[in-house]
Amino acid sequence: MIFEITNQVRVIDFKEGYKWYEALLSKKADFIPHEGFAEWEIIPGCWLQVAEGTPSEESGPLRLGVTDIIAERDRLVKELKIAEFEIYSREEVSAKWGTFTDPWGNRIGLFEYLDKNEENERIKTILGV
Repeated sequence: MIFEITNQVRVIDFKEGYKWYEALLSKKADFIPHEGFAEWEIIPGCWLQVAEGTPSEESGPLRLGVTDIIAERDRLVKELKIAEFEIYSREEVSAKWGTFTDPWGNRIGLFEYLDKNEENERIKTILGV
């Protein structure tokens, strides 16, 4: 039975990487078990680990659901100086999405449901409300 998920990205400079991901997620890490390693619980049972080390090539992207992709893109461009972050959509896909790269080469994507009723139901299900 699978009941939890973690995804790990590696950064060469942990101090800078921690600050960058803290800004991306708009919160401090939930768990720092030792030097060079931090974890954020993004939603219940879904963890992002940031570890000091050599980034994996061609992995990802880690995709994060957001309620307003344009506002999040604008915030990240301003706060984290993201240079390239285009938002895409296709008629047959029920979401808008965009992908960018962190300073260490890890690919990260955001997506937003186009159907806000579907989005609200997913949020209720995930958060158990």
